[in-house]
Amino acid sequence: MSVPPAPEKQEEVQAVEARISGSRILVDDVRVQDELRTRGYGEKEGDDYVLKPYEALYLMQAKRLTVKGKEMTFDSLFEFLLKHDRNIMTRFLVYRDLKSRGYVAKEGFGFGDDFRVYERGEYEKKPARYVVFGVSEGANVSAKDFASAVEEIEKMGKDAVVAVIERRGEVIYYKASRMRFAQNKHDTSIPGK
Repeated sequence: MSVPPAPEKQEEVQAVEARISGSRILVDDVRVQDELRTRGYGEKEGDDYVLKPYEALYLMQAKRLTVKGKEMTFDSLFEFLLKHDRNIMTRFLVYRDLKSRGYVAKEGFGFGDDFRVYERGEYEKKPARYVVFGVSEGANVSAKDFASAVEEIEKMGKDAVVAVIERRGEVIYYKASRMRFAQNKHDTSIPGK
């Protein structure tokens, strides 16, 4: 697997020891949970504190995550997670890029590989401003599905942003918005029409 190198800026988080239960990555230490929560990592699910797969990969690449009872590397964790999520690389690359730019990114609203993204310094203070959804270069996305996602995001009062992952793993962002063609009528005077 060829993963582009991590961006220079890595957020400092204390070492996290996690355990794997089924396909979930759990953190048991309450003090570590608190630090992770304030920095935008993981979520409480019932009695468990769960890291999302892309968060675990990010922390593993930053050499901040170990897995109890297993010698896991980034590659072995990636292979394990790939069995449960075929889009894990897309999610990881977008998440890593957003984190390297200083944003907090949380699980999105279900528009594919999407994230709620908070302005710098506004996590837990204000609602997310953006919904960023990842698309791998060359992926087939219908115009109808794309337009529908943008419309739903705008209805929530968020800015829609498309993160296109190039074949080399670089991420390029495009702000998307709806466009209406009010005067779009079929002109029968055009020859051949």
